[in-house]
Amino acid sequence: MSRPWILDYDTRNCTIGAALAIVGEKWTFLVLREAFNGVRRFGDIQRRISAPRQVLSDRLARLVEAGLLRKVPYREPGQRSRSEYRLTEQGLSLFPLLVALLEWGNRYAVSPEGPVVELTHRDCGAPVHLELRCAEGHVVPSAREVTPVPGPGARLIA
Repeated sequence: MSRPWILDYDTRNCTIGAALAIVGEKWTFLVLREAFNGVRRFGDIQRRISAPRQVLSDRLARLVEAGLLRKVPYREPGQRSRSEYRLTEQGLSLFPLLVALLEWGNRYAVSPEGPVVELTHRDCGAPVHLELRCAEGHVVPSAREVTPVPGPGARLIA
């Protein structure tokens, strides 16, 4: 077997590592799950994910700072002004990642009762699933069908 070319390249500018620095933590993914489900208020998010108050506050601040969520003020009658957290376009672009985790969990980490959530297309009601395709439109069924090649940001190890 030949030596993988990737061993000659530096990983310090890896985009997977950069993405994980922003979203690669359990509470962050659970906050994003709630945002995709339309849960926007701090108390509702906290109740749903059972995160300690300070942890949730920190995760929300980091997601806002990273541009994945935006704060929108609201005020209940007789209450002080508060903020809702809504997905930005950048945050919405993470949807395929959450769908991939959901599908993996529904296949390998599901309870005996079955999945808690199944996704359906709003227009027709058909099940939604994630599918990889190449730029030519071919379905890519497995990682075994993909060849990594150096990208423009790849740097040889000095």
